[in-house]
Amino acid sequence: MKELIEYIAKALVDNPNEVEVSEVEGSKTSVLELKVAKEDLGKVIGKQGRSARAMRTILSAASAKLKKRTVLEIVE
Repeated sequence: MKELIEYIAKALVDNPNEVEVSEVEGSKTSVLELKVAKEDLGKVIGKQGRSARAMRTILSAASAKLKKRTVLEIVE
């Protein structure tokens, strides 16, 4: 999951070397924290949150196959 979000985020931003994804795992739920450069924050979120929503949709579909719940948080 971590690699998937990192791949998508690096494709969206201007500074792909500043993309960081950290994972906090629980028993049934894991949280992915996405950090990007401040100037790339708008690109990751997208107009009216469309890019962020699309990444969350892909993530939930992929995690449903693993029978786990994964949450994406975009950290400033």
